[in-house]
Amino acid sequence: MSSRRVVVMDVVGLAPNYLQMKEHAPHLHDLAVSGTMHTITPVFPAVTLPVQASLLTGTYPETHGVVSNGFYFPETYHVAFWEQAASLVQAERLWEWLKRRHPSITAALLFFQNSLYASCDIVMTPRPLHTEDGMIPWCYSKPVGLYEDLSEKIGVFNLMHYWGPLASIESSRWIAKAAVEVLERFRPHLLFVYLPHLDYGLQKYGPKDPKILEELAAVDAEVGRIVQGVSALGLEQDTTFIVVSEYTFSDVIGDVSLNRVLRDAGFLKVRTIKGREYVDLEMSEAFAMVDHQVAHIYIKAGYEKRVRSCLEKTDGVDILMDREEQKKHRVSHPRAGDLIAVSSRDRWFSYYWWDDPTKEPDFARRVDIHRKPGYDPLELFLEPGTLRISHDTSKIHGSHGYPPLTLQDRVPLLVSGPGAEIVQGVRDLSVTDIAKVIERIMGL
Repeated sequence: MSSRRVVVMDVVGLAPNYLQMKEHAPHLHDLAVSGTMHTITPVFPAVTLPVQASLLTGTYPETHGVVSNGFYFPETYHVAFWEQAASLVQAERLWEWLKRRHPSITAALLFFQNSLYASCDIVMTPRPLHTEDGMIPWCYSKPVGLYEDLSEKIGVFNLMHYWGPLASIESSRWIAKAAVEVLERFRPHLLFVYLPHLDYGLQKYGPKDPKILEELAAVDAEVGRIVQGVSALGLEQDTTFIVVSEYTFSDVIGDVSLNRVLRDAGFLKVRTIKGREYVDLEMSEAFAMVDHQVAHIYIKAGYEKRVRSCLEKTDGVDILMDREEQKKHRVSHPRAGDLIAVSSRDRWFSYYWWDDPTKEPDFARRVDIHRKPGYDPLELFLEPGTLRISHDTSKIHGSHGYPPLTLQDRVPLLVSGPGAEIVQGVRDLSVTDIAKVIERIMGL
C-alpha cells in the first residue's frame, strides 16, 4: 500500500483569487506556488451539506440524496436543519471503498457535516447535550474519549464561536489544533478538516468588503498551523495537501420571503398557539424550505401549476425547477422539493411567514438551528442592546447556492505535495472528481 498521506482542508468561501493574495494568505499562496491550482465546478445546490456529501462520495445529490442543509420528512410533517447522522448520505464514501481493498487504511473526519456515527476510524463533530440544567457544549468523537482527551490539552470546544452572534476564528483555530493532535496521535492516511471561519464574514460583509481580507488572513493562519504541524511531525515528505472550497459568494441586497408569498396566495397555512403563529405543514398546500439562495417547495398534488404560477410572478425569484429541470442539475431525488426555486444572484431567501412581529414563533429571536424550517443567516446578529436575534435582513451582504452556470461560480482546488502532478493540466473538474483524485494521489 502507498505510504502517501492526504490532508484535505475544506476552507469554506475561499475564492480562486484569494490564493494569489500573498500578503493576506501567505500559507495558501505558498501551497499554490509549490503545487497546482485549479478552478472546479461545485454541485447544485452550492450549500454545505450537498457539497460535502458530493466531495466524500464522488456523486451528485441525485444519488447521495443530500439535497439541502435541511431535510423534510413527509411521514412526520417535520423539517429539520443540520441533521448530523452519517446514514443520511445514501452513497458510499471514499474511505469505505478504499478500505475494502486496503483494510489497513485509516481515515479521520473532523467537523464535517453528516459525520455522526460515520464509518471512518476517527470522527469529531459538535453534539451539544440539552439537559434540564441547560446545554452542555460537547463533541461526539471516535475513538470514545478522544474529545475529552483533547479538551484537557487544548481546551473545550466553545460552540458559541462556531455559530451565532459570537462566531469567530476561535472555532476554526480549535479545529486546526485538533487536526494536528489527531495527526500526531493516529497518523491517519486520510484526514478531512472543515475550517468554517471565512463563511461568517462573507455573509456579514459580502465578498467585496475590505474586511474580508482580515477574515482571510485569520483562516490562512489556521491552514498554516496544520501545514506546520505536519512538518513538525516529520510527515511533510509523504503528505499531500488538498485545499478546496464549497462555493463562492454573491453580493446580496435583500431577501425574498417565499413563505409569506405562499401564505398571501392562500397556499401556506398556520396554527396560532398561545398567540404565536406556526406553519401547519399538514394543512398547507405548499411551503418553502429555504436555504440561502435555494428553496425546496413541497406541494400537495393538484396544486403544482398554481404554485408555480404564483412563484413565477414573485420578484427576486430567478429560476424554478420542476422534476425534469432538476435532472439537468443532478439534484432530482425523492427528498427534493416538487419545485426548487433559486433567488436572483443579488437576493436570498428568508424563512419568515408572519407579518405581525407579536405573532412570531418562539424560536424566531433565538439561535435555534434545528427548529427553524429554513436557514437563518441573521443568527449572526443581535438586535442592538438586546440578546435577541435581529430580523434586519439588510444586514446580510453575502449569500450562495446559485447553480454553477458561469466561470465565476467555480471554486478553487489546490493540490500541493507528492502526486500533485496527477491533476496538472486536467480540465473541467468537478467537486465530484475529488474523491477519485485522492485515490490516485494515494496510489491505490
